[in-house]
Amino acid sequence: MSAEMIILFMFSSMLLSMLTGQRVFAVIGFVGVVAAAILWGNGGFELGFSAAMKLMKWYPLLTLPLFIFMGYLLSESGIAEDLYKAFHVWMGGLRGGLAVGTIGLMVVISAMNGLSVAGMAIGATIALPELLKRGYDKTMVTGVIQAGSSLGILVPPSVVLVLYGMIARQPVGQLWLAGALPGLLLAALFIIYVLVRCHFNPALGPVLPKEERDIPLRDKLLLLRAGILPFLIFFLMMGLFLMGYTSLVESSAVGALSALVVAALKGRLGNGVLTRTIEQTLGISCMFMWIILAALCFGAVFDGLGAVRAIEGLLVNDWGLSPWTILIMMQLSFILMGMFLDDTAMLVIVAPLYIPLVGKLGFDLVWYGVLYTITCQISYMTPPFGYNLFLMRAMAPPEISLGDIYRSVWPFVIIMMVGLAIIMMFPQIALWLPETVNVRG
Repeated sequence: MSAEMIILFMFSSMLLSMLTGQRVFAVIGFVGVVAAAILWGNGGFELGFSAAMKLMKWYPLLTLPLFIFMGYLLSESGIAEDLYKAFHVWMGGLRGGLAVGTIGLMVVISAMNGLSVAGMAIGATIALPELLKRGYDKTMVTGVIQAGSSLGILVPPSVVLVLYGMIARQPVGQLWLAGALPGLLLAALFIIYVLVRCHFNPALGPVLPKEERDIPLRDKLLLLRAGILPFLIFFLMMGLFLMGYTSLVESSAVGALSALVVAALKGRLGNGVLTRTIEQTLGISCMFMWIILAALCFGAVFDGLGAVRAIEGLLVNDWGLSPWTILIMMQLSFILMGMFLDDTAMLVIVAPLYIPLVGKLGFDLVWYGVLYTITCQISYMTPPFGYNLFLMRAMAPPEISLGDIYRSVWPFVIIMMVGLAIIMMFPQIALWLPETVNVRG
């Protein structure tokens, strides 16, 4: 059997196995190990063992539980709620100002979390009821929260980029730096969209009543204290990292310890907060580790088959496709898969083929990591099974229907596609910071 047929058989077996409802990592790991045993006999079982050892020896993996712990602790301890009050007062005098403040809140939460789940939870439980009470259009603000929370997987410290870095064998620090400016670019595009819509239709985002905004400047400045601690945590974590004083793992430890100290100083560690944070951290960390292990095992079989060379020969030599055409086809396939799978499943399924092929075509793998992550953001919000759609449905108040949620995302999906096209046309938006700043891995 040719390498192409074996690859096709493995993919079809994997997709059929997923229909059984088993977990993604279990299906992918099982298919990888069985294929290795069939192809190379008893020696094929060494592939799974080698993948496990490679994972255990990957030092940057320590960042994963530390950043997840920090993000959940900040969410559980109510620090984000204090920060939103400051945005509420300072931005309330602007048409659509509370929606803009919500996007700002999402950027801050993303910079301290690395996952979209916490941002979605904070936006849906803190910001959304307040926006609806102030007369904001429910469809627009539902889209704002979904789009804003998706920034968590792009803005450093992105957990998804840690996963990509392991599978693509790229430095996580460089990937984080590459995601910073594109993340801010998308946030700026969201804000421009909200401001333009509310300018032409003020009813979508009314200004706060004068009596709520007309408070002394001293009181307004006092409210800004709510933002000091989150920004201090971010500076201690990322500032020391960018200045070269701490390594990647050390910066994650600084972030986790800082969040713990801040929560303790504010008296927010009671009522089982620490217990819930540790349980959530353990669950998410173990899930990611199993996924990485399955991906490494599956990828090792492809390496042994020479699958990348076979696919490259088919697309470039036989079909005559240009590198850019192939790259665009990859991104479109991610968007299609994202309608049915989450980001980690997509990466694990296609990474063994896509990532080496991108390198063979001459593209920068750090830059491609940003493209992949933005495409994941788009797929998070793409019906029928976008991840953020169902998170929002579970957390939103009763007056927001599933139809409202579906309608709310399309303007932001288009904005993200525009942002993706800009970064594809101008790679330096992603690459300038990694090329300029030297960081310790």
